[in-house]
Amino acid sequence: MADAHITVHTAAGIDRIEPEVHGHFSEHLGRCIYDGVWQSDSADEDGFREDVVSLLSDLEVPVLRWPGGCFADDYHWEDGVGPQEERPRRRNLFWAQGTEELPEESNAFGTDEFLELCERIGTEPYLAANVGSGDPQEAADWVEYCNYDGDTELADRRRENGHEEPYGVKYWGLGNENWGCGGQMTPEQYARKYRQFATYVGTMDNLMLDHEIERIACGFEGHEWNRRFLEEVNGSAWGAEFPLDHLTLHHYYGRTMNVSEADEDQYDQLLVEALEMEDHIERMAAAINAVATTRDIGVIIDEWGTWHPEATADNGLEQPGTVLDALSAAAVLDIFNDHSDVVTMTNIAQTVNVLQCLVETDGDDAWARPTYRVFDMYAPHKGSEAVQTSVEAPTRELTDDDRELPLVGASASVDDDEAYVTVTNLDCRETHTIDVNLEGMSLEADDVDAELLFEDHDPAVEADADNAAEFTAEDLDVSIDNGSLIAELPASTVAGISIE
Repeated sequence: MADAHITVHTAAGIDRIEPEVHGHFSEHLGRCIYDGVWQSDSADEDGFREDVVSLLSDLEVPVLRWPGGCFADDYHWEDGVGPQEERPRRRNLFWAQGTEELPEESNAFGTDEFLELCERIGTEPYLAANVGSGDPQEAADWVEYCNYDGDTELADRRRENGHEEPYGVKYWGLGNENWGCGGQMTPEQYARKYRQFATYVGTMDNLMLDHEIERIACGFEGHEWNRRFLEEVNGSAWGAEFPLDHLTLHHYYGRTMNVSEADEDQYDQLLVEALEMEDHIERMAAAINAVATTRDIGVIIDEWGTWHPEATADNGLEQPGTVLDALSAAAVLDIFNDHSDVVTMTNIAQTVNVLQCLVETDGDDAWARPTYRVFDMYAPHKGSEAVQTSVEAPTRELTDDDRELPLVGASASVDDDEAYVTVTNLDCRETHTIDVNLEGMSLEADDVDAELLFEDHDPAVEADADNAAEFTAEDLDVSIDNGSLIAELPASTVAGISIE
């Protein structure tokens, strides 16, 4: 008998799930860039790792953020263009990187290399401009270099560097964590500096560009900070009331838990921390609505994921890729679906080798981690309309406080006459049987196609080059009973169900 009941309200639309909600983040940190996507024994003649490019292409990454992160607010883009042998070697103020783990940046991988990577994998670039140690002219010049098709020195420099046509970069972040590593500013300080940058960058699309650009401001998990920023940024007597299209925050979890040494109670704790994402989204949306409106300003979570004690500055923030991490990603992606009316983009941290990366490399080997498999399973949601989903499922109270973990989670989307439902058994101990009722849709067994991730895998199991193929999805047995779909989900598994 089912103990988890899911109702998909197919006529109760929330909003379109923007493909950018499945975005990614790559920073000049550890082995993310060097040895991750660039320069290795398995690189092609242009320096890109063909194996990594192939994996990212197959995933159909919608948007990729670069070059940081904290690195962005000490990065000067002109250091990374032109002949590579002439590029200066600079400090990397915040991180050691590469196989040598030096706090130095060779600038071998710069703007044109990153934008070529985006072209190769078919993704939209999201560039983070230097607000902490840069100036508005530097940011405006970067926009001109990337996007202008006229006859200026910067546009000609781009052509000389091998790219005749403008790149058409749409997303521009103005600063990163400016409450912290980006300058330790108060919200009022950042708002005044942000308005300067937004004026120069935002004016570019009035006369010089044939496309609009979207400006992204840095927010904070301390939500009073966001309200104060928005009030101050609106304080000018001139210009747009709110010169931003999106406001961001960062949410990491699992900072105190080494997965390989954890017990089941700690698994529950991590998953509850992941589910706190919903509260952060709702509070950020409330701050925006209190001052402006989420119809005009979207919520972006441009860094999120697990960050375990194993990931330190000394090792380039590398940590094992486990099933538990992937399970948490599924829970968070369901939250993003349920808040598609305000969430316009997210970027998991990070793409290759760092933190909760999707792809890992070791020498000539590159492989997909379990989190990669979750993103692949959730891909059918992209571009569809999220619909409201009711879940009645058992919960478990945490051992050290009064919070509870819902043991089953779900989200759903519709597209024409098709529906897609993702269901996650967040219980790392027990199997749960689900019944799924789709209002307004008659179910026949032949119309249902279902897959399951991570059956027979312990939550703490790590992916490596030898076992990576074992984490691919397998067929899930489903039945139809009185118009509902019935399936059994083993502990710590994720299901994707297509209904035509």
